[in-house]
Amino acid sequence: MTGGAVLFDLDGTLVDTAPDLVAVLNRMLGERGRPPVPYAIARNEVSNGAVGLIRLGFGADLPPDELEVLRAQFLEIYMLGVCVKSSIFIGLHRIFENIDHSRPWGIVTNKPRAMTEPLLDALGLGGRAGSVVSGDTLPQRKPDPAPLLFAARELGLEPGRCIYVGDAVRDIEAGHAAGMRTIAAAWGYIRPQANPRDWGADVVIRHPEELLDALDRLDSHGA
Repeated sequence: MTGGAVLFDLDGTLVDTAPDLVAVLNRMLGERGRPPVPYAIARNEVSNGAVGLIRLGFGADLPPDELEVLRAQFLEIYMLGVCVKSSIFIGLHRIFENIDHSRPWGIVTNKPRAMTEPLLDALGLGGRAGSVVSGDTLPQRKPDPAPLLFAARELGLEPGRCIYVGDAVRDIEAGHAAGMRTIAAAWGYIRPQANPRDWGADVVIRHPEELLDALDRLDSHGA
């Protein structure tokens, strides 16, 4: 092992799941006679999960009971096609060939396990990560640091020997709260008005090809 561990957020950082998630939203809108949300707009809401997408399409002021009904339907539809058009972000396949042989790695996501594991299996990532912490593995979810600390324990490393990569401010907040160094993935699902440089990440990278250099720089500076 040449460096510490690297932990990844899933949606918008490691895997481009937007095509399948936005398709579910627009299917639900179409079934109710509503116009679809343009993909470019909906894509940037994917990091906020099913609830964020539903509020985008159906309105931010939905009553809680109606929101929950729509959320349950959204998840039911998505479960039937978690990896139809989803793919690992371009450039990360080559990087994983390096990481697999150079450092432990894992995934910490707010996505439920029932959707995380089939997605990873379909993409050929199942069983490769040293730790996979889903949104329902623990009672806490990001931005709480508990899932990241759990992953570090599973990898047998102190949090300070881990680097967390994510595409949302909650990822950076969770990483710092866990005592980890952080990388903001600016290729992810980021609203136009949001600036990853404002999140306080140790490094901001715009393309997956920059990841190995960023990891090496953080390793050279120590925990």
